Parts: sequence; structure tokens; C-alpha cells
Amino acid sequence: MGAAGLRALLSTVRYEVLPARTTEEKVLAHVPRDVVVTVTASPVRGLEPTLDLAVRLAAHGYRVVPHVPARLLRDDLHLKEIAGRLREAGVDDVFVPAGDADPPAGSYDGALPVLRRLGELGRPFPHVGVTGYPESHPLIHDDITVQAMWDKREHATYIVSNLCFDPRVLGDWLARVRRREVTLPVHVGVAGPVQRAKLLAMTTKIGVGESTRFLTRHASWFVRFAAPGGYAPEKLLRRTESALTDPASGVAGLHLFTFNQIAETERWRRALLDRLEG
Repeated sequence: MGAAGLRALLSTVRYEVLPARTTEEKVLAHVPRDVVVTVTASPVRGLEPTLDLAVRLAAHGYRVVPHVPARLLRDDLHLKEIAGRLREAGVDDVFVPAGDADPPAGSYDGALPVLRRLGELGRPFPHVGVTGYPESHPLIHDDITVQAMWDKREHATYIVSNLCFDPRVLGDWLARVRRREVTLPVHVGVAGPVQRAKLLAMTTKIGVGESTRFLTRHASWFVRFAAPGGYAPEKLLRRTESALTDPASGVAGLHLFTFNQIAETERWRRALLDRLEG
């Protein structure tokens, strides 16, 4: 497939954004309506900023995927209220990670019970995403993440992989997922063209406690972003091209972590599409 395969993946992207004060303005200014926008949730700020932004963007005509972390849900009633609010706004897709809130806001401590409860509520969302971990999770043993994916496959409709910067690791992980007979389509998580100074500024804005947690768990990301020539999204895509475009991998598209560098991410995507078409 080569360039044609990468063009297809870049044409079916999802942009992950944080619900900051200027996010709505940036999305409206720079993101085409055919790009799916996913909205993260913070253990510090709770779910309300995520839900508010998701509803507003849906009203602007975007297909929006709010993150609904299990550990931010108070109880079954809270989940039911959120589902009703989002469905009323026309949202048909949610991403359900376990989340990092410690302690949890309520009785849910992982994604699987939430997925089961959504099933009991009649599956209000036709599309439900869960997390995949090509690289080790900073807090969860690999065996547990593997088992969790197997357990969640009957309740979800797709997987979003966490960030991975190693083409070999990413390719091997995609192959292992399929060997385990998990057939859900995968949206591969890729960092956009992140500028280190802006990334550090972003982590400062999301709160001291949250920033400390983020930096502690993802210190290796900053090493890669800071090193001269250490990270470029195009380089990662080209080195992983064969795995990403192999039909057996079941890759449905790219999930681009923008870190709210939304204009820069869209400019990079359009420029790369133009080069691939040339």
C-alpha cells in the first residue's frame, strides 16, 4: 500500500484535545468537520469540563468522543445521567479508560465494570473505545493489560493505543493483539508535532498535582521530544508503515495526541498529505 496506505490513515484521523479555556476556539479555527475530536478528562478537574466541551463541539457539527474514565464516575446514576446528556447532544461514541483518579470518585475502579453497566443500560453508544498498551503501563503489569483487553473485547467496538515511539514495539504489539484473536479495529496513538516548550507550558496549566503526575509517569516522552532529531511523527509513521498498512493489522486510523497544539497538528497533517500525493 505504501503512500496510499498512509494517506488513508491520515485521512481518518482523530485529534485528542484537552478541555482548556481556548480549546473550542482552536478546534473551530483549525479542525475540519470530518476530523473526529476526542476530549480528555482530568482527575483534578473532573468530568464536567470534558462533557461541556463535548456537547459544545457536537453542536458545532463535530463528531466528538468524550473520555469517560471509570474512576471519575460516582455511581451508576452518574453514569446513566452522563449517557443521557451525551446522547441528547448527539454523541454516539465514548472512550472508556480506567483513569488515574486516586482514590476513585466512586465504586468503579476499572473500565470493565463500566462497559458492562453500559450494556445493561441498553448500549446507549454504538461506538465504545478502550485502551491498548504497546509499551508497559507505568502502574499496571503487562499481563493485566493483556487480560483486560481480552475481557473488554465483547463490550467495546475499537481500541485506541497509548503512545509508542518505537516502530518495532508498535508493530510487534499489533501482531500480538491479532494472535490473541482480538479483532477490534485499532486507532494507533501517535504524538503530533509537539514542541517541548509548549508541552511543558501545557502541563503547567493543567494543575500542579496533575502536571507532576503526568511528568513522573511519562518522563521518557520528554526525553524524546527534547532530543535533537529525537522525535518526528512522520519518521515514526514511515518506519512503521508496513505494520500500519498491513490489512492483517486491522488499523482503522491514527489517533493524534495534539497536547492542544491543534493548529500545528493540522498544518503538519495537511503538509504530509500533500507530500504523499506528490
